[in-house]
Amino acid sequence: MGISKGVKIDYKNGNWIVPENPEIGFITGDGIGTDVTPAAIKVINSAVWKAHGRKIIWNEILVGEKAETEKGSLLPDESVQKIKELRIVLKGPLTTPVGEGHRSLNVTMRQLFDLYQCVRPVKYFDGVPSPMKEPQLVDVVIFRENTEDVYSGIEWPALSDNAIEILNILKSKGFTVREDSGIGIKPVSKSASKRLIKAAIEYALKNNRKSLTIVHKGNIMKFTEGAFQQWGYDLLREKYADKVVFEEELAGVSVPAGKIVVKNRIADSMFQQLLLRPDEYDVIATTNLNGDYLSDAAAAQVGGIGIAPGANIGEGIAIFEATHGSAPKHAGTDKANPGSVILSGAMMLEFIGWTKAAELIIKSMEKTIQNKTVTYDFERLMTGAKLLKCSEFADEIIRNMD
Repeated sequence: MGISKGVKIDYKNGNWIVPENPEIGFITGDGIGTDVTPAAIKVINSAVWKAHGRKIIWNEILVGEKAETEKGSLLPDESVQKIKELRIVLKGPLTTPVGEGHRSLNVTMRQLFDLYQCVRPVKYFDGVPSPMKEPQLVDVVIFRENTEDVYSGIEWPALSDNAIEILNILKSKGFTVREDSGIGIKPVSKSASKRLIKAAIEYALKNNRKSLTIVHKGNIMKFTEGAFQQWGYDLLREKYADKVVFEEELAGVSVPAGKIVVKNRIADSMFQQLLLRPDEYDVIATTNLNGDYLSDAAAAQVGGIGIAPGANIGEGIAIFEATHGSAPKHAGTDKANPGSVILSGAMMLEFIGWTKAAELIIKSMEKTIQNKTVTYDFERLMTGAKLLKCSEFADEIIRNMD
């Protein structure tokens, strides 16, 4: 392929400037990251060469357990700087301790780089085993606000000085909270809500989607979740009035040609809607915690998070990542399904404008699954399937590109 030096991707005035031989960062990740990330890169490289005759120059960025071992820090300063310089990064799964230990590195990076859009497309691949009768009806793209809500990281343990101080403030305002409560703060701002919903409607318009649904729990949390929905409606009425129509205004009338229908749904109802009438939903915009739940629940309908792609996008920085955990007990076994990272790589290629390579990956992965040549998570649910290792699954996808 002959190219040994890459050129950094640039970002100016809201536009991505992608060279012929871009330098792109990758974070291997913890646990099964050592298996799935190299497999994904191999597939991406093949697709890029076959579709465009180009080559990505990969630059490793140390984050997580590998960074702690080699640099003494889970997120070294030099890694932060490298992400800022390279702008586009493919990331494997990172371990997050439950209940103790360090804070989620995923959340830390989202906030550090202001990656306010968590974008999760969920679509069925023909042949994937699913408990649903009609999984092919699922085709949604979820925009999850990524920097606020209960994931903002503002919390204190029960009986700590800070928790007691907050409880005293609440008591002075007339609120009664049990004294042995841990305390967390749920900020939802007008500015963050509007920019997330703006990204969602812009995506819907660009990709000829039919509807945008704002999901919230505004019937209970009126000044956070409810405000998210109201601020979204305000933005859409102010900036996109000629491009959208609100479901409440239709009253049985057909949707005007060329307009996107704006809906809003209470979060718990939305789970039922995605199960019973998934084809009625297209692009979804929601707050952080709702989006976390909904995106995984939607992925479960089409085969699970093992093949669910995701991206965290901000102004001038985008990290495309596995949506599953690090599964440390399977680390180094060459067993895990690399589909999530591979499809996140396809998202990345589409994002930088290399759509032919992205389409090649998707079509060849679908063919591989239809041929029943799959990793253990699918093989155990299929009749007559051939069990492949993680690396073998990647090789099979590459073979099916021809």
